[in-house]
Amino acid sequence: MGDPFGEGFPTDGEHLLHDVTVSPFRMDTTTVTAEQFAAFVADTGHRTDAETYGSSAVFHLHKHPSAVVRGAAPRATWWLDVVGADWAHPAGPGSNWQDTPDHPVVHVSHDDARAYARWAGRRLPTEAEWEYGARGGHAGRRFPWGDDLLGPSGEHLCNIWQGQFPTHDTAEDGYTGTCPVRSYPPNDFALYEMSGNVWEWCADWFLPRYYTSSPGNDPQGPTIGRGRVTRGGSFLCHDSYCTRYRVAARTGNSPDSSSSNCGFRTAALPTA
Repeated sequence: MGDPFGEGFPTDGEHLLHDVTVSPFRMDTTTVTAEQFAAFVADTGHRTDAETYGSSAVFHLHKHPSAVVRGAAPRATWWLDVVGADWAHPAGPGSNWQDTPDHPVVHVSHDDARAYARWAGRRLPTEAEWEYGARGGHAGRRFPWGDDLLGPSGEHLCNIWQGQFPTHDTAEDGYTGTCPVRSYPPNDFALYEMSGNVWEWCADWFLPRYYTSSPGNDPQGPTIGRGRVTRGGSFLCHDSYCTRYRVAARTGNSPDSSSSNCGFRTAALPTA
């Protein structure tokens, strides 16, 4: 685990390279889709944190024209607090998950993701499991497919931002927001979109210095932290400010937070 290229943010704590062994596990091929989450809600009546709070964070270029905005994030004004934005209305009232059923479900908090995983008889992956899965059996790669961002013919291999952030996305990779799962080739573990598209919740608490004391076998994360770990980057990542679509990149967010660029995938024991 860790960043062999020295490219990460020092405050993220990814620079310390260390060997980790993980026990066998299974991982979802894709992030959980809006359609899958809808089945969970229909079966359980689950009410997400975004629905309870009455709003969620939507990227400014993607809000529905009729959306009511409570305000913008102080240090990231491209994030708008949109009334009524939730998993079923990803751009705010007037939008509907049924328009993008095969896209990752978004506006889900860590608690929402855990609730879905319990319903499915699964769990969230640990940070170590996530990185092992993203690497696809290869040590030291920058991305799930190799060290170069683009493919041999200049093709895009993940859904991130091109252009001038945060005002103009040229969509050279084909998308300006989330894309359907399985839009890009999988890695060598047959896992799709481990870089870009949406951030993915992991089970661990996020603590930048954790790598200095984490166990070598099946690390479960620290007992406290600055929110929960998120991995993989999203469609908003751009090399001008955020290169966290690299395999080693790590960050965290508060467990009850939700946004239009964060989802999850689940994991389980090999027999599950």
